[in-house]
Amino acid sequence: MQRRPNCRVLIIGGDDVSYGRKLPAGETYRGQMLAELQGKLDLSRVHFLGKIPYQQYLRVLQISTAHIYLTVPFVLSWSMLEAMSSGCLVIGSRTAPVEEVIVDGENGLLVDFFSEREIADAIDRVFAHPDQMQALRDAARATILQRYPLKAGIQAYRDLFAHWLAETAQP
Repeated sequence: MQRRPNCRVLIIGGDDVSYGRKLPAGETYRGQMLAELQGKLDLSRVHFLGKIPYQQYLRVLQISTAHIYLTVPFVLSWSMLEAMSSGCLVIGSRTAPVEEVIVDGENGLLVDFFSEREIADAIDRVFAHPDQMQALRDAARATILQRYPLKAGIQAYRDLFAHWLAETAQP
């Protein structure tokens, strides 16, 4: 935000914990972040949208310059795949689940999870060279369409249910 005075940050999601360690009653990760960064953020440019309808979420991804996806090795979140599918450039952490899908410089950008400078440099690079990022956006969308087509996912669920039904039907 210091490097890009016109940058706006949109944060989507509620204060409840979906993954990871729950905090003591009354505490939230948003609250911890705001306390840690007190006086360092221009909060007029940080927008907490909360939980929003799915179509609105997709629209936010479509108009975003980048989706910052930082995670520790864990199950890959659907949000990263949705961002790629929508053509949003993902700047993701160089961690196991992200590296299964994103190839740095080919269909997104990967950064060191613990390097604030590397994360900021990647974001700055995206803002500085938007014309060079379209190929990454297009490749990200193509990755999702090729590797995760909806029909294949639906068929996998059908096969799973058929297998489960066959097993439960046997004495």
